[in-house]
Amino acid sequence: MVRVFINGYGNIGRRVASAFSHDKDIQFVGIGKYSIDEKLDEAIAKKFPVYVPEEKMPEFRQRGYDISGTISDAIKGSDLVIDAAKDGFGFSNKVNLYIPMNKPAIFQGGEDRMGEKKVADIIHNSRINYDKVVNQKYVIQGSCNVSGMGRIMQPMIEKFADKIQRYDVTLIRRWADLEDTKEVKDSIEWDKNPHHQDDVKSFLPSVKLYVEAYKVPSRMMHLHQMTIRFKDKVPYFDSLSDIYHDEFGVAVFSKAKGTADIRLKAREFGFEHDDTNMVHIHEETMRKSDDTLKILYSDDQTGIVIPENHLLFQSMMFGRPKNEAYERTDSLFQISKKRNMLEKQFGA
Repeated sequence: MVRVFINGYGNIGRRVASAFSHDKDIQFVGIGKYSIDEKLDEAIAKKFPVYVPEEKMPEFRQRGYDISGTISDAIKGSDLVIDAAKDGFGFSNKVNLYIPMNKPAIFQGGEDRMGEKKVADIIHNSRINYDKVVNQKYVIQGSCNVSGMGRIMQPMIEKFADKIQRYDVTLIRRWADLEDTKEVKDSIEWDKNPHHQDDVKSFLPSVKLYVEAYKVPSRMMHLHQMTIRFKDKVPYFDSLSDIYHDEFGVAVFSKAKGTADIRLKAREFGFEHDDTNMVHIHEETMRKSDDTLKILYSDDQTGIVIPENHLLFQSMMFGRPKNEAYERTDSLFQISKKRNMLEKQFGA
């Protein structure tokens, strides 16, 4: 068994903790918490061991919380740390905690791969470079948008190889997660320099890719418009299901009217955290014209990166064959079952 500590208990950390605490290969050390809020109450209610910074121990205990120890104690007693800290804090955690204690760590997509504050040299996408992270000490799990693009692009690359000229992707990003308390502005904002293009090209370096990103006032998933330009006419295929029917974590719909339809159906079905853990191709919007193919798909924002963290963990710590890792992750998250349920609802 591998001892795993989740350093941070925000939107990603709470989901990772829920999943990893049920994995029989894992001795779940606990979670790191830095503030007193409703998420702390949730962690206590779930009986997760809670660790806090040493200087905050008196504050937490004075408020009546049963604290298991310090963050440093937890890291010392772990074989792997999953860093789920707020964006940008991963670097200081690495420098001040993980390196001095010689502990491997998985970082999330908000951290840097380049520059003075880089935390790792490689961004993981299980569909593309699962085998390359075996025995790596520090790895970034790609963000939700980056993970989704990899799941869509790689099957196209394998199917049509050198027939593809370039990809143009417009990311229509949700403003906030479902559980976020911050205000959702009545505004559409644009990203002058989206990181997603460079992140994807880090594991697909030969691909011609151009990304633009907008943030819209919604909490209900991301939406990607992907335009694929071929060197000649778009190759023939009957349906996108021909390409994606065996793809892990990719559903094909034809009847969903919007991202809220999918999210609310996931809630109705009782999926944990209301997550589908997938991308969902909306086939009825597919367009072919001469050399151009347009695909629209929705991306389960935070939920998509949680099984990716689990796959990354299996590669880093066990070096498991990819197919076996997918089977274990599918068993834990029930992604194939969720896909079947949703495709029956929204058509395939």
